[in-house]
Amino acid sequence: MRSGVSCTASGAKLTKFRTDLGPQDVRFVNELGQLNPDQLMEYVRTLQNNVYTLGVEEGKMMRQGALQRFAVAFFQRRFTSSGNIKRTCLYELHTQNWAKMVPFAGYEMPVQYGDHTIADSAVHTRQVQFLKHVSIFDVSHMLQTHITGKDRVEFIESLTTADVQGLQDNQGTLSVFTNERGGIRDDLIVTKTNLGYIYMVTNAGCIDKDLPYLLEKAEHWRKKGKDVEVKPLEGRGLVAVQGPEMAKLLQGETDFDLSKLYFMHSTIGTVLGIPDCRVTRCGYTGEDGVEISVDPKRAAELVKNLLQSKKAKVRLAGLGARDALRLEAGLCLYGSDIDENTTPIEAGLAFVVAKRRRQAKDFPGAEKIVSQLEKKNWPKRRVGLIAGSGRAPRSHLPVIDPNSKAVVGVVTSGCPSPNLKKNIGMAYVDRPDSKTGKELLVDFGSKQLKVTVAKMPFVQTTYYSPPK
Repeated sequence: MRSGVSCTASGAKLTKFRTDLGPQDVRFVNELGQLNPDQLMEYVRTLQNNVYTLGVEEGKMMRQGALQRFAVAFFQRRFTSSGNIKRTCLYELHTQNWAKMVPFAGYEMPVQYGDHTIADSAVHTRQVQFLKHVSIFDVSHMLQTHITGKDRVEFIESLTTADVQGLQDNQGTLSVFTNERGGIRDDLIVTKTNLGYIYMVTNAGCIDKDLPYLLEKAEHWRKKGKDVEVKPLEGRGLVAVQGPEMAKLLQGETDFDLSKLYFMHSTIGTVLGIPDCRVTRCGYTGEDGVEISVDPKRAAELVKNLLQSKKAKVRLAGLGARDALRLEAGLCLYGSDIDENTTPIEAGLAFVVAKRRRQAKDFPGAEKIVSQLEKKNWPKRRVGLIAGSGRAPRSHLPVIDPNSKAVVGVVTSGCPSPNLKKNIGMAYVDRPDSKTGKELLVDFGSKQLKVTVAKMPFVQTTYYSPPK
């Protein structure tokens, strides 16, 4: 549940186009014509804030390569900014591998690589028939933080819905920061380590609000005599290794037993000869995987060694494939599927509100959230949508009842599923219209798209859990 790609998220002002394009890229750009930067940005602003859906020009059903076609039209006219666009520690590796870069959350990030379409990369990551692959994603732009001090657990619990106290050492959990109205400030993974600190990973797109919030709250706690410190890990690498063969790829390459590292558990160890890596069994694809926090000076070495392995078919993948995979897995995108006006209950995330915390009601917005749980009276529900041929559902479009023509909801995410070969989406709809199998319409204005409410995940997840 990580924040997704927004073409305008960085607030960058376009100043010039990139000229170092390969032959195929030039052909795509010339074919679609030259728009000036202002025209290009205005057009993109009318589309979903989701890089994968940008691959479906005018909403047409995806064919192999159609996603790349649009991605090149926008992203391959790569622009520089008059602002301060940062680069992760893997930037040079991306450019060496023909990455198509896009500014996101203040960073230049890869959306795809070379001739591999976003759909190719999404299929490569997931197990399809008898193919078993691994993909590597750079997620170093995300905010990694250590929370130290003897009051660290109480501090984090005052801001989130997690039962950090009840976690085992080196166990993590998905949680949310909530506001006083019960809305979601951000989602995060919080891990209780055995080394005297809490390790947190929060969304790149929310850094500008999360970090000041944490620092301000910690300062307030210290003024009350509490012992807590917020320490952001500036510039540290974070590499997601995802796919069915991840364990085969890494087993024997670490100084710990990967077979005993279960989903949402974490450890410190040596990976491919690189010490002091924090390895957490998690990811944002629905597949088995790990996220490796690594010294930025050795992050490229780690990735290159993984790419050179003969144990599995390993490829780099960008933000576009990651977004398609998370939607197939039914995972929320902050800013689209969850936000400050959506409670965890409305979002179908009741599980992130720990039982002990429900009873204590000692986190922001607890009264509203717990009331919704107890009275079962929340007005809307996040659901999956499956559409037939034609367009994929697009965010912000209304969902209507086919009989009364009344608006009963709104689409929050959508794309053609590379692995299912169907158009899928997420939406919030009124509770009476949220039953699986319910037929609804997505209103494109000139046309209406038939959709069916579906259970999520759309693709079965394969998280690695202890044997029962």
